[in-house]
Amino acid sequence: MKRRRLLNGPISSVVAQLGHTDTICICDAGLPVPEHVLRIDLAVSPGIPSLLDVLNAVGSEMMVEQVTIASELAETDAEMSRALNDKVSEMEHEQGRAIAVQTVSHEELKTRVVNCRAVIRSGEFTPYANIILSSGVCF
Repeated sequence: MKRRRLLNGPISSVVAQLGHTDTICICDAGLPVPEHVLRIDLAVSPGIPSLLDVLNAVGSEMMVEQVTIASELAETDAEMSRALNDKVSEMEHEQGRAIAVQTVSHEELKTRVVNCRAVIRSGEFTPYANIILSSGVCF
């Protein structure tokens, strides 16, 4: 049995297979997921699990080089935006490397999801609470 924070088999498998610059998305309960992209659905009920809970688990095992967030999040929910940015800062500290933060329109973010290796659907009910993680390297 795995000892670390990330216990979900399909997510662990995706993270283990990522190469440099490959992307995955952790999304709210409402983001449309293209049919050809692997969908890992964790949503149980509104807010469970939260996007931040899922990001904590994934971030504990993934080397992240860049994140992409919808600019609308800061405009509609400053508290969630701050929490997401705080978590990215914490991940930087844990991995010992800077993480570039890119904001794009929600429409642009949805077009980028098409190229993700997987989309992990949380139970988050905060509009625009979606994040794309770009894989870095450990060396």
